[in-house]
Amino acid sequence: MLRGPNMTHMFKVFACAIAVATASMAMAGVANADESAFLKTLAGSWNGKGTVKVRTNAPVMKVTCQFKSDTNARSLSLNGRCTSLMVFSRVISANLKASGDRYTGSYVGAGSGTAGLGGRRNGDAINLAIKWAKEVNGDRRAHMTIEKVGASGMRLTTVDTDPATGRSVVTSRIELRRS
Repeated sequence: MLRGPNMTHMFKVFACAIAVATASMAMAGVANADESAFLKTLAGSWNGKGTVKVRTNAPVMKVTCQFKSDTNARSLSLNGRCTSLMVFSRVISANLKASGDRYTGSYVGAGSGTAGLGGRRNGDAINLAIKWAKEVNGDRRAHMTIEKVGASGMRLTTVDTDPATGRSVVTSRIELRRS
């Protein structure tokens, strides 16, 4: 059995470890609470317009979109459809899970199969790297942003790299309003 200074030292180390563990758990709770509040602002039905380029070198198409977004404390499910003068119609979905400010999930909408998503939230925007199921525009990478705009707006943007020029090209930008 330990006594004297050794026992006091062990007690201080143990008390410090408990304090650190308690603070870490409290901070984790705050991070999840923050995401819960943020995710709740993205829930609901959304309508809007925007532009889509099927490939970086394709012409821009104007689209009209409708989405339904379901959220809970740690996830976002966004499902909808965008159409363009009956020439283009595509089902679009994104399913994300939050862990603190980090997000992972999947995306369907580019016509290449289910893509992987991963990134983090910065302010009112969730910035995500896309890993396509197969090559799109010469590689399997792009970027997506899901951004809360004001009290009743949301912007969905995808950016890919043009293989011919190496420049970033906005391949879709959809401005939505809560309906």
